[in-house]
Amino acid sequence: MTLKKFAVCSMIAFAGILPSLAQSDVVINEDIITGYFNASIADDEVSFDDASLIPIAEIPSVREKIWNIWKSAVENYDEEKLIPLDILENRKSGSWELPSSLEPNATMPYYYGCNEYPSYNADSIYPLFLYMHGSGDKAQEWETGIGLSLRRFYSPGIYFVPQIPNAYGEYYRWAIQSKQWAWEKLLRLAFVSKNVDPNKIYFFGISEGAYGSQRLASFYADYLAGAGPMAGGEPLKNAPMENVANIAFSLRTGALDDGFGRNILTQKALEVADALEKEHPGYYKHNIEVIEGYGHSIDYKPTTPWLAKFTRDPHPDYVYWENYAMYGRYREAFYNIRVIANATTSSSARACYELKRDGNTIDLNAKIVNYSTSYTQGGIDMYFNKKYSKASKGKLRIYLNEDEYDLSQPVKVILNGTEIFNGMVSPTLGTMVESCALFYDPERLFPAAIDVDIAAKSAVPTSIDCVKEKSVECNDGAVYDLTGRRVVEPATQGVYISNGKKIMLK
Repeated sequence: MTLKKFAVCSMIAFAGILPSLAQSDVVINEDIITGYFNASIADDEVSFDDASLIPIAEIPSVREKIWNIWKSAVENYDEEKLIPLDILENRKSGSWELPSSLEPNATMPYYYGCNEYPSYNADSIYPLFLYMHGSGDKAQEWETGIGLSLRRFYSPGIYFVPQIPNAYGEYYRWAIQSKQWAWEKLLRLAFVSKNVDPNKIYFFGISEGAYGSQRLASFYADYLAGAGPMAGGEPLKNAPMENVANIAFSLRTGALDDGFGRNILTQKALEVADALEKEHPGYYKHNIEVIEGYGHSIDYKPTTPWLAKFTRDPHPDYVYWENYAMYGRYREAFYNIRVIANATTSSSARACYELKRDGNTIDLNAKIVNYSTSYTQGGIDMYFNKKYSKASKGKLRIYLNEDEYDLSQPVKVILNGTEIFNGMVSPTLGTMVESCALFYDPERLFPAAIDVDIAAKSAVPTSIDCVKEKSVECNDGAVYDLTGRRVVEPATQGVYISNGKKIMLK
């Protein structure tokens, strides 16, 4: 596929306009940005190049403008939309055609509505709950799902209740690639909806829906406030518990529910979650229970009220990402970490990125994990040992925002215990537009980023055109700092402008 580039030539004679930068408005070409957004929604391979600097004071207003352009692009994009919101009691339904390349003959019907009745208000903002049903007859399961959403999952909110398109073999799975396409579409449309709270989205399900929601919780934790599988239990290699730091995670299974080892897998999840919470207090909020005296049928009422108490933190100080392929597909990014080049190409190993933020300091551990099976039951690998080593290659982009980071001060990056960067990071329009298309999340339009090269043990802001050890003179011409002041002989680390190029002095 040809890589399309969307470039905005707004850096012409940049050095000449720098003295008025603090008072200037950022030039935003809506047509070019819309074209980039449309290509991104269509899943074309695109990049966006616009190195225009955004004054820190203007970041909120620029973010609002970019989000409005994105919202308009999504609303005008030619695709099946969500049906208009109504009360769930009216049982309004729609359907989406899933891509035939991912699943043939796949039409996914869904109910969509608010169960807060009679106090429903069409202009109010609500939590969004995605419910995934079990693996019985799909018509009956779907009918049961809408009934439970009306009567037993009673947490006020909007409920999206889909029916599995194909009820056979591997297609009866909620986490395969065709369903990933559907959930990402749901998130994209929900985020531009006037009715959905972007920080109160929850995935949950029963039985087969429990397997799906547990896997999806680990895969999409950065979008979720919580997840609640019921009567399930996945081998943790399929759904690493480490990834659900920062969300509320509920898993409730009957002690007598020994089908596919659901009870012992739930017990293992509890043990691992307890250990993670002890190691990282406050991050691994969980309500995992093996319920004495119950089999595969349990009380479903407690899950959604417990989840609904929690709100997403889209910018946590601690992130752990075990970057694994789910049904053959990797996420490109997670929270504020984007993979440019994976740290491992081995099918038997996974890259793990652990990020801790303290003020303007980023402590990044990049590791490789290899699994070995320690216990098998009924032909299913149940328990695993993990062996870690330091990553020796790979490239990441770490996005920064102005609320967590003071972008008027240097940012420090420590990689596997070694400081690899300490300098200024400048906000740019390109970074904000790129992150908007990447995450389609109103909370994650990042104005700045740093690229980390693990092999080189180096990092550089994405806005930098070149790096100099001793002099910023990449070209003959005047040199300015980012406030617009002319600098005769730069003597300190930082970012400077010369002939429109952004240069980092090391």
